[in-house]
Amino acid sequence: MGVGKVVIVGGGTAGWMAAAALSRLKAGHAIDITLVESEQIGTVGVGEATIPPFLEFNNLLDIDEREMLAATQGSFKLGIQFVNWGNIGESYIHPFGSYGYEIGGVSFQHIWHRLRQGGDKRPIQAFSLETMAAYFGKFARTEDYRRDDLPPTNYAYHIDATRYARFLRTYAEGHGVVRREGKVADVTLDGGSGHVASITMEDGVTIDGDLFVDCSGFRGLLIEQALQTGYEDWRHYLPCDRAVALPCQREDGSAPSPMTRATAHSAGWQWQVPLQHRNGNGHVYCSEFMGDEEAHDILVRNIAGKPQADPNFLRFTTGRRKKFWNKNVVALGLSAGFMEPLESTSIHLINTGINKLISLLSLDGITQVQEDTFNRLTGKEYARIRDFLVLHYHATNRTDSDFWNHCRTMDVPDTLAEKIELFRSNGQIFREEDELFTETSWAAVMMGQGIAMGGHNPMADTIGGPALLSEVDEIEKSVKFLVQQMPTHADYLARYCPAAPS
Repeated sequence: MGVGKVVIVGGGTAGWMAAAALSRLKAGHAIDITLVESEQIGTVGVGEATIPPFLEFNNLLDIDEREMLAATQGSFKLGIQFVNWGNIGESYIHPFGSYGYEIGGVSFQHIWHRLRQGGDKRPIQAFSLETMAAYFGKFARTEDYRRDDLPPTNYAYHIDATRYARFLRTYAEGHGVVRREGKVADVTLDGGSGHVASITMEDGVTIDGDLFVDCSGFRGLLIEQALQTGYEDWRHYLPCDRAVALPCQREDGSAPSPMTRATAHSAGWQWQVPLQHRNGNGHVYCSEFMGDEEAHDILVRNIAGKPQADPNFLRFTTGRRKKFWNKNVVALGLSAGFMEPLESTSIHLINTGINKLISLLSLDGITQVQEDTFNRLTGKEYARIRDFLVLHYHATNRTDSDFWNHCRTMDVPDTLAEKIELFRSNGQIFREEDELFTETSWAAVMMGQGIAMGGHNPMADTIGGPALLSEVDEIEKSVKFLVQQMPTHADYLARYCPAAPS
């Protein structure tokens, strides 16, 4: 059976990203795309920080960056600042982009370590444009200063996820997607294949489809409730299972920072996502070590203004569905799995899920090899991201609470343990199977949280002489020069993509 009808169950960021991307099919094919959502069902709406691959999604849809940022109260993001993770009082920035660049086929952290052993006192952060610009609150795009002797600016966005979903709804409906308001009352399975045949709305209307995209959130209305796919629980590695979200006005007079901030507390951590006219805030915590009231109190004490809404308490189980594509149902977003927003990967996983679906999709019909390939690739992606998030909790010297004692001493996946030991011995990081996070990402978190390079690649010792030191000096000078020339982030937003006050 061919694919002539696609039904997306659930709106929010995941649903409307899927609808917008799939709507491109209508330009060349006779295909019906319907999205079902209910205004009565709220969305989580906390995934407001993104990472650089998100730019590609918007470019694919030919979305104007200025228009999107103005519509979503958006700001720019150069990285994430982590506060109190290695020890209380310490902080570091995980930047987008790289430390320096590869010299003579050797990654920069090895060159830096060799110079460090020779007495060079410069921190590795001095060789990262994104780190230094974020630290000083500066921003410019590569297009603004394009010169071969200056490093590019790698960036992403902070956006209001609810406004972004609304923006994409306008886009998708303009490209022929049909939206149906209402709640799903029943799901009918085909007696022979076990595929989802149709959904029935509360008003009695039946909507049949050939391919269903489950964007129904934690409930997993199709992937779990109808198909009973099963869930792989990762709370052993990522024990936080609660969050409270609370937006606020910025009343401290501060400008929006070009970075997300993640501040560790006694049993979890707090996010701060600076939009143009407000901050998105939340506190992720472990219910075994902290109650809801205490978590809420900590959050309220550590935000930059008065709350704009009632607190939104969320419960979740970190992990993933045992299958992301099961029969004729593909799960995206929270219905596929959940890993806390520590490294802003929630929207990214929606994005890559859509990319794989579009790449594998055949309108001639759904095959087992499509399902198997999607599940294998997505499973590896989730596991690699899981390892990176676990690193933040495990690589700590904090002994001030039972939670951090648990995280510091817990068993970690073998794949993560291997990465830590390799870096600790000689600073080597292997980026495996096109995984999301780069050498710089891993090095930034490990060094930022106290895992020092015990040595470096001996090939770094073969690159010598005054020419090497001169090249490294030029990298630092280029970063300094560019940061000095950049406008402030606030000034850039006001000129480039000003949003009306919310």
